[in-house]
Amino acid sequence: MTSLTDPTTVAAALRAAGCVFAEDEADLILATAGTPQELAAMVARRAAGEPLEHVLGWAGFHGLRVQVEPGVFVPRRRTEFLVDQALAQAPGASVVVDLCCGSGAVGAALAAALGDVELHAADIDPVAVRCARRNIAPYGGHAHPGDLYDALPTGLRGRVGILAANVPYVPSAEVGLLPAEARDHEPLVALDGGGDGLDVLRRVVAAAPEWLAPGGCVLVETSERQADTAVDTFTRAGLTTRLAVSEELYANVVVGVRD
Repeated sequence: MTSLTDPTTVAAALRAAGCVFAEDEADLILATAGTPQELAAMVARRAAGEPLEHVLGWAGFHGLRVQVEPGVFVPRRRTEFLVDQALAQAPGASVVVDLCCGSGAVGAALAAALGDVELHAADIDPVAVRCARRNIAPYGGHAHPGDLYDALPTGLRGRVGILAANVPYVPSAEVGLLPAEARDHEPLVALDGGGDGLDVLRRVVAAAPEWLAPGGCVLVETSERQADTAVDTFTRAGLTTRLAVSEELYANVVVGVRD
């Protein structure tokens, strides 16, 4: 009988379940599982459609291994572009805020690159905050539960050098069209951006100028079709605005700077 510990057998089981990158996923699962029983459970979870990152307990992001637990939004590779844009815009930032932080991947990546910073992360989902707290702890970061700016210490007003907000931007009517991995396993609050997908973005941008330091920047990811409206929202808030696009990553990031 072929053992499930055999990479070929694991890959075959994953491929039969519809995993496109079955061989790569098999290698990762085999390297992560501590016992044959744990391996079997992980393969079963992945075959049932659970996101690979939830099965592994971590996600690769901007050179880091970020802890991700079930029920937490999985950081996307395209969001690495937001991190890069933030670092290019404010390489000397000393205060960083990661709003709608999910796992805290963006904040952790920024702190890892910038060095000695004051880092705060916030999310309305307590499961996400618990996860983020672990990921930003190595950088002395603080994770706060609450709705956007309501979660932050008031002493941050006017001091933030980088305000990164990976807001939900899927229009409510289109959430049901998302891949099952996201639709069934990630929190709705991390996906649903309201009627046109920009409800949370508008709230973030409207209040951003009072939290940013002079020369500080706010960055938000959005979709290509929403980009023009998002740019207009930033401009109306009095921010000097630009749109950064990565065709390779299918990423669109709006950057606004407080003069």
